[in-house]
Amino acid sequence: MFHISDLKKFNRCPRIYLLDRQVDAPPFRRIVRLDDEVTALAAKYLGVTECFTGERGDDPAKSMNALAEYEWILKARFEYGGLRVKVPFLHRVSGGYDLYFLFIGLYPRSDDMQFYCDTVWVLENLGIPLKDIRIIHLNASYVREDELDLSKLFVTSETFYNAKNHPSVSVKEAISQGQRDVDRQIARLNAALNAPMPAPVRTARCTGRQKCRHYNRCFAEESQLPDNSILTLTGSSSRYEMNAEGKHCLKDADPERVEGTAMQYAQIMADRLNGSFVDRNALKNWFSDVEYPVSFIDFEWECFAIPPYQGMKPYDVLLFEYSIHILEADGSYDHKVFLSVHDDRRDLVERMLEELPSTGTVIAYNADGAEKIRIRELADLFPEYRSRLLEINARMKDLQVPFVSGYVYDTRMRGGWTLKQIMSMMDEPGYSELEIRQGMDAVFQWRLLDREDQSADREQIEEELKKYCGMDSYAAMAVFNWLKSFL
Repeated sequence: MFHISDLKKFNRCPRIYLLDRQVDAPPFRRIVRLDDEVTALAAKYLGVTECFTGERGDDPAKSMNALAEYEWILKARFEYGGLRVKVPFLHRVSGGYDLYFLFIGLYPRSDDMQFYCDTVWVLENLGIPLKDIRIIHLNASYVREDELDLSKLFVTSETFYNAKNHPSVSVKEAISQGQRDVDRQIARLNAALNAPMPAPVRTARCTGRQKCRHYNRCFAEESQLPDNSILTLTGSSSRYEMNAEGKHCLKDADPERVEGTAMQYAQIMADRLNGSFVDRNALKNWFSDVEYPVSFIDFEWECFAIPPYQGMKPYDVLLFEYSIHILEADGSYDHKVFLSVHDDRRDLVERMLEELPSTGTVIAYNADGAEKIRIRELADLFPEYRSRLLEINARMKDLQVPFVSGYVYDTRMRGGWTLKQIMSMMDEPGYSELEIRQGMDAVFQWRLLDREDQSADREQIEEELKKYCGMDSYAAMAVFNWLKSFL
């Protein structure tokens, strides 16, 4: 018996499917916060009262029997041809059933047709007549007031959405057109279980938006590569091909097969210049408008699918911590940190405006993709502080720019430019000594505080959260000083 997730893994890469069966998966930790049982909320939205609710491990026969007894079927398990699916909502109507998929997002698109099509394939082969097929999803424009309004939180859609978030193709028609030979897919899965493990094949999916969790197992040799390996050449579509031809170092890169980005140029030049490249003119220009005191700021935040507080929308973020290091022209510095639990957005804003110097440059790493966005959101939320908050953005610089623009590169960066990678090259205290070392680890620890987990050591968690966020702003200050040393 297989699940749709097995088919999806196998179609992406047979090794993922087989390795997942051999290796214990790490505990699932949801990136987006879901405190509420979304199925239960959606059931209230649909007006469901008496119903059958399936559970993990149910015999599929239990769901089939429930069809004759209940008007509504929730989270039921059905199985046909060796494929097991979980169906969010079935509603008995005249002549059959309406099927409701539940999409815990804002705009369901037709790029995950395998899930929808295979679920319908199982139901239709079991002889369950489907009338209408709809998708329930979260309403992007909903703003919570005091109480959660389910009639506005959810939207029922009969269409998928396009890239511009406009209704496009009919859900029912798209599923009908996307049907495939599932029996053949199941046969391939069974055959793979009795065949040798296939050799790893590197594709764009291995390191796409998120590196495959089995990447280091498949390509263990890459962890032993020298810092100047041509395989660290960022954005290169030909690096593996050049490496196979014997061009193992960055300095050996074929000019005809290099995309020619500023960062690639910096990498190649760094290898030619004994490991380090600095475009001093460009770096000097970046520093030209820096004014002291220089404030280095970092935020930590949580993202909620269901808005928990007034004024929030689905998938809004909630800032819960900031750290500020304030560097004076003489090299001395001060440190401020704020950590909140629950909804302390106003306190955070007021404290930040009090503690952040009103003059001088403000610096954050990836400011354009993070801190500036968060500050604009706060300005919208608290119009009385809008001008002061936007003034912070007006004097903020992004410390990531010198790296992504190719002003500076050291081969020890190994093709990356995160604060952690850069700090690892410097004679500075780093992240390795911290209990919390990643942003999402900080979020998961904060959840223990926010949910008031009685088993949590609150004082210890608060201390470690402050250390981690503090290290982020300290690291930005250390990298700033390191860059300045090249001038």
